[in-house]
Amino acid sequence: MLFPTFTFAVFCAAVLPVGWVLRRWPTVWKVFVLAASYYFYAVWDYRFVFLLVAMTCVNAVAARVICRCSPSDEYGRVCSRLALAVGVGFNLGVLAFFKYYGFFIASLEQNLGISGPALDIVLPIGVSFYTFQAISYVVDVSRNHTEEASLLDLAVYLSFFPQLVAGPIIRPTEFFPQMSFRIEREAPFDKTRLCKAVQLIGRGLFKKVVVADFLATAIVEDVFIVPSAHSSIDVLAGVYGYAIRIYADFSGYTDIAIGVALLLGFQFPQNFDRPYAAVSVRDFWRRWHMTLSRWLRDYLYIPLGGNRKGRIRTYVNLMITMTLGGLWHGAAGVFVVWGLYQGLGLCCERLISACLPIPGHRSREKQSSSLRRFWNAGNIGIRRIAVFHFICAGWVVFNAIDLRQVVEIFKQLVAGWHTPTTLLNPLVLMMIIAVVAVQYLPSRLTDACSRAMLSLPTCLVAAGFAVWIMIVVVLGPEEIADYIYFQF
Repeated sequence: MLFPTFTFAVFCAAVLPVGWVLRRWPTVWKVFVLAASYYFYAVWDYRFVFLLVAMTCVNAVAARVICRCSPSDEYGRVCSRLALAVGVGFNLGVLAFFKYYGFFIASLEQNLGISGPALDIVLPIGVSFYTFQAISYVVDVSRNHTEEASLLDLAVYLSFFPQLVAGPIIRPTEFFPQMSFRIEREAPFDKTRLCKAVQLIGRGLFKKVVVADFLATAIVEDVFIVPSAHSSIDVLAGVYGYAIRIYADFSGYTDIAIGVALLLGFQFPQNFDRPYAAVSVRDFWRRWHMTLSRWLRDYLYIPLGGNRKGRIRTYVNLMITMTLGGLWHGAAGVFVVWGLYQGLGLCCERLISACLPIPGHRSREKQSSSLRRFWNAGNIGIRRIAVFHFICAGWVVFNAIDLRQVVEIFKQLVAGWHTPTTLLNPLVLMMIIAVVAVQYLPSRLTDACSRAMLSLPTCLVAAGFAVWIMIVVVLGPEEIADYIYFQF
């Protein structure tokens, strides 16, 4: 069930009012939201609802054992560690089976001549997201960061429909306190939340339907399918177009998810913060898919040792974290190379920061005044341009079918200057420039827009939202494409 569809609009029109009424009865509300979330997931494939149920039960049992084991004796500590290992291992096993089984079997057959059973495995939508949330739960329980949740609360947490299939990745410490407090004591939303939700949903719909889908059909798909048939200018515009498309597509989804969750009374963390205005690769990852970046930092990078064990170990930890982050996106060589590429960028920045103060890095106190002036005055634009092109080059690898296609795209980018330009047109160019330019607008403009909406009557806000939806429908394509991150 895609967000920008009539089917989802009808679903929300039925679920939201009933959810608002049932909030005075917390248990009934939870059962209703759980049923609605399971129905939302079952529309795609009802069989994988049972996978959600199984993950809920296994993680509930693991958390129960962890909480019941006494940390004061050796037997209790062993039981707790074993329960944690079983819970995390089960979650990773589910993820590995559905995402990497075919890749593993194909690699064995290709490299070692060993053939395994060929299974026709369907990848459950959103499995990468809710398995990470399940891991967060059992790990946080073991760390005493969150208390054991009831089976019903855990089921709602893992299946909550606004962010079920493509995030953002919500921590237990962010979700459970809101469930117990907001349901029992607060109204589902006031006018402030309503205006914020309308703003988020309207913005997300425009990003997905008008920007992302338009660029996909206008230039991106043609360039990436047959790069050799297009000029260098078309290929360059296609690379830029994909950078804009993946941002508009994914951030558009999370905007809608956060907005719908807000209408249900839940405040989710921000997932994107103008990533193409980043002044370093590290700064980019603080702004892009922020909930995944924080998850990888807290549950992988820091447990590996972070930056506490020397410079070489820091570089190794960064490379491991980013490589696994790339592999998280799918079982393909391009994702591994993309993760290595991002890790290498982060390591190079840290190495350079030993001599030059790059924003987002701790520099040495004693540095020459000329170098400080060079990096801190007047060259922020240069750094932003460099980081943007570094990220765009990575997106080529990310979106390619294989490394051969990556080579072909970069080869045509250099050698295709004599080929006529056929895809780039003023509308495509204007769309790319406009989205990049918006990245540099100060966030206070969004706050000013929210305050302006608050000053309007509620009926006028609703009417304006309806008009905005009609504009999006008119400007958008006839068919809505799947979200890019549904495949992950």
